[in-house]
Amino acid sequence: MRKIWISILLLSLVACGNRQEAAIPAATPGTQPETLPVAADSASVDAMTSATSKANQVSFNGTIVLPPQRLATVALTLSGVVKSTSLLPGQYVQKGAVLATLENPEFIVLQQTFLDSYAQAEYLKAEYERQKTLSIEQAASQKKFQQSKADYLSMKSRVEAAAAQLSLLNVQTETLRSSGIQPLLQIKAPISGYAGSVAMNVGKYVHPGEALCEIIDKSAPLLKLTTYEKDLINMTVGSPVEFRVNGMGEQTFNATILSIGQKVDEVSRSLEVYAQVNDTHQQFRPGMYVTARIKK
Repeated sequence: MRKIWISILLLSLVACGNRQEAAIPAATPGTQPETLPVAADSASVDAMTSATSKANQVSFNGTIVLPPQRLATVALTLSGVVKSTSLLPGQYVQKGAVLATLENPEFIVLQQTFLDSYAQAEYLKAEYERQKTLSIEQAASQKKFQQSKADYLSMKSRVEAAAAQLSLLNVQTETLRSSGIQPLLQIKAPISGYAGSVAMNVGKYVHPGEALCEIIDKSAPLLKLTTYEKDLINMTVGSPVEFRVNGMGEQTFNATILSIGQKVDEVSRSLEVYAQVNDTHQQFRPGMYVTARIKK
């Protein structure tokens, strides 16, 4: 019985050995064994990357803005009640056009002060000239001459002060002398452009310095762009810029860097860059978002 078990065990071992040999394929004459791919050398990879990559382009985000001389806030040094106005937001106005009229008794008193002082100054000037002539001829005392001179110069300064106040209100003294006192003050446009932020209506009381409206001249807009200190090496004043405006599709426009900020924000490490728009468009509005890049 023991011999039978030993024979069966030997037969099982031989069968297992045959199966393992069958699992290993024999090499075919004339063929090479397969090998695993070897990773490329790191230096070779770096060389390939530098050869195929493109130089980074400096890009910005920002908005369209206006230079200070192209944006005028209309305000007065005199209070009053708006008597009439026909101004609408977005309306185009010419420089010197009447935007509204203002009613204030102080304006009438100021005109009267100027006209009275002017008339008195004319009389005192004539008296001063007369006393000067008499003094030269020694027909009058020096005291009268000095008094007439002081009176004339004092009145002259009052005229100049009243004229300066009227000038702040855009009132021409020559027109006032020829046309007389005007009951209403005319508020005129300081520049040509489009009306924006209209904050007046008939019957409204306006305080001194209160803004009545803004006049926007869009003929020479700027780009206010945000960049970072790491990009400063790639830009200079005069560098060409290409930009797109939000809401105007893929259309591109050109600008030129006008100034580069000299102070870096301590938190964001950013600074402001201003660019002059070369080819403006009627659709441009202050505050519109833009994306820009330095042209190579």
